[in-house]
Amino acid sequence: MSELTGVLAVYKPAGFTSHDVVAKARRILGMKRIGHTGTLDPQVTGVLPLCLGRATRVVEYIQELPKEYIATLRLGLSSDTEDLTGAITESVEEVHVSEAEVFAVLDSFKGVISQVPPMYSAVKVEGKRLYELAREGKTVERKSREVELYEIEMTDMAWNGNYPDITFRVLCSKGTYIRTLCVDIAKALGLPGVMVKLERTMSAGITASHCLTLEQIAVHKEAGTLVEHLIAADEAISHLPRHTVLEEKKKAALQGQRLSIRYVAPEVKQAGHFRLYDPLGEFLGIYELDEMGAIAPVKVFAQA
Repeated sequence: MSELTGVLAVYKPAGFTSHDVVAKARRILGMKRIGHTGTLDPQVTGVLPLCLGRATRVVEYIQELPKEYIATLRLGLSSDTEDLTGAITESVEEVHVSEAEVFAVLDSFKGVISQVPPMYSAVKVEGKRLYELAREGKTVERKSREVELYEIEMTDMAWNGNYPDITFRVLCSKGTYIRTLCVDIAKALGLPGVMVKLERTMSAGITASHCLTLEQIAVHKEAGTLVEHLIAADEAISHLPRHTVLEEKKKAALQGQRLSIRYVAPEVKQAGHFRLYDPLGEFLGIYELDEMGAIAPVKVFAQA
């Protein structure tokens, strides 16, 4: 039996790390070549695309794409981890804030913003992950990084005793720390804040409706129907332009030879990666326009 190839959309449960999900999938599927497309903290649920077999070669392209989250922020409390897994470091007796104020502050975060990665994160500083240093009780200086929020909107505001829980949806670039975003939104409202819940509802165009649970994956594997739920590698990177090579140049393209742009349609006019197909629609691989103005292979998928 040939190795499974494609993107498997998993709905990650709470209590699992992304690596736990990969390990579980490896046991269920009986295969080693599996890679995930973006780390989720253990308590976070939601969309986690797994790349199986040769599709692991598109992980980097999927990771680059926007992600959508539904987050709940509690105003009036803060913790050392920026979520409820940590120790409470600050609290206020009561909170006075209106929906209009929250709407205005959320809207002000739209666009490019600067974030400082939280201490409890996987960012490496001098070879050590920040969360390892944090567990040792150390705090180090972190460089801020720019991320982009394409959309952000409040979906609910409910009171939990003296503290309001603000639920919002955000569509953002890769590398956005939603915990830190929650804290920064609270600061903009003049209050401490902590993230109480987070779900990733979309990653690289893959939504929760595409996802299977680990239990469902096991059932489909046993029934031999899992292949029906895989997303083809080229479909998962459909944001890359699509071009077709002439049939007589297909073999040369698959052998890694550089080709003149006149053999590819539509004409490739700008730098950047694109998907290349033969005239019958077979996906050949990822190619690019190189510095010399020729078509060059980046990752070849089909067999010569």
